[in-house]
Amino acid sequence: MEDYYLFSSGELERKDNTVRLTRSDGKYKDLKIEVTRDIYLFGEVSTNTKCLNYLAQMKIPVHFFNYYGFYTGSFYPKEQNVSGTLLIQQVQAYTDPKRRLYYAKKFVLGAAKNLLRNLKYYQRRGRNLDDSIKEITSLIRQIDQVHDVEELMGIEGTIHRRYYASWQSVFIPDVDFSKRVRRPPDNMVNTLISFLNGLMYTTCLSEIYVTQLNPAISYLHSPMDRRFSLCLDISEIFKPMIVDRLIFSLINKNMISEEDFNK
Repeated sequence: MEDYYLFSSGELERKDNTVRLTRSDGKYKDLKIEVTRDIYLFGEVSTNTKCLNYLAQMKIPVHFFNYYGFYTGSFYPKEQNVSGTLLIQQVQAYTDPKRRLYYAKKFVLGAAKNLLRNLKYYQRRGRNLDDSIKEITSLIRQIDQVHDVEELMGIEGTIHRRYYASWQSVFIPDVDFSKRVRRPPDNMVNTLISFLNGLMYTTCLSEIYVTQLNPAISYLHSPMDRRFSLCLDISEIFKPMIVDRLIFSLINKNMISEEDFNK
């Protein structure tokens, strides 16, 4: 199955048994709809219910990003794999403090071990990361000792602050990055983190869609209106190994620089 990342502006429409993006200059791109998993729209694209109904029939989510590349939402087709039994179990796991804490610890532990793996990888390549590794290792040992999710979130926040503070030692070129800043990101690295985290979030949403899990019921992040918070939980595990490693490679191999960004 393929994902389509469409950066051109134009009109997305159904054309017989496929979906076509037609640009303003008349050029078009037909999608191989039978092997399409997700569609990501980054340009100014207009569509209609005929196209969306067809995409829903083919069980293809569409993810929308605004002019600045921020994730704004998804067209989420009607769920096909539904299970009332599993939904009840998800809710029971959330309302039981011990079970919720158990799952929340697993998400934090998975993320922490993967970001620690990143630091050890670059330590073996001569980076001075000993202090960061020792401090994060000590914080990981505290995860099993916490008694509620709020305390766990405190440790998770401390781990990430120490982790991001060590990035300056990972980068080969001199880049402006000392801490994580959001809404809006204030430099090249924070912009890359925000953009790629958004892609990671939507990828997790698409993976949840093909299961019987409900994406709105989460354990580490509090369930809230208007967001699929289970995606936030699951993406924590994968962001260090996919998002962060990609950022390190892009910058250290000079594939991207400050000149590629507009302020």
